[in-house]
Amino acid sequence: MAEYRGVRWAYDRYEVIADSIVNGVGVVFALIGATVLIFYATVWSSYGGIAAAWIYGVGLVLTLGMSFAYNAWPVSHTKWFLRRFDHSFIYVLIAATYTPFLERGAEDPLLLAMLIAVWAFAAFGIVLKCFFPGRYDRLAILLYLVMGWSGVIVAKPVSTYIPFASMLLIVIGGVIYSLGVIFHVWEKLRFQNAIWHGFVIAAAAVHYSAVLTCFSLSPENF
Repeated sequence: MAEYRGVRWAYDRYEVIADSIVNGVGVVFALIGATVLIFYATVWSSYGGIAAAWIYGVGLVLTLGMSFAYNAWPVSHTKWFLRRFDHSFIYVLIAATYTPFLERGAEDPLLLAMLIAVWAFAAFGIVLKCFFPGRYDRLAILLYLVMGWSGVIVAKPVSTYIPFASMLLIVIGGVIYSLGVIFHVWEKLRFQNAIWHGFVIAAAAVHYSAVLTCFSLSPENF
């Protein structure tokens, strides 16, 4: 078990390898998926849709890429530094995932306010992780969950702007993320980190499908 500044990394060589494989697969698919989505949005969507596709695609790739770099890096001062960004980018991914759906109804004051709010909470989370590393970790996990499920507040108005399939996939992805948190905090379980990241990538794939479905169908088709 290695420790740096009070943070323990209790993973053996095989756990690190397994986690690197899981994260590596996620990064590859994220790059492919983001490229497809941005291309599709560029051809078929409005300028707002294109911007939303870029925000989501870049957020997805950077989050999974940072997770791969941080978790594969040997315990050192650099790993401690990367930890701040790895945890911060989770907030970015949550806000970026909301963006394509809320952008669809941005003319609605409630949905516009929600879009601003999720990015404000993301900024708060980033400040928390970057300026108070290793502290308030339970608060950070709670904030992840609150941000992730805050969409229920605007579920009804959002449903008028996006397909039912996207709505269903959003919920399924949220459930997968939430179940994964069990393994995220279950630190004594061997391969706990790889399992947690498996849930993250599975949920991200489901949410990607929701975003792609949203871009694929025009409003008159739902």
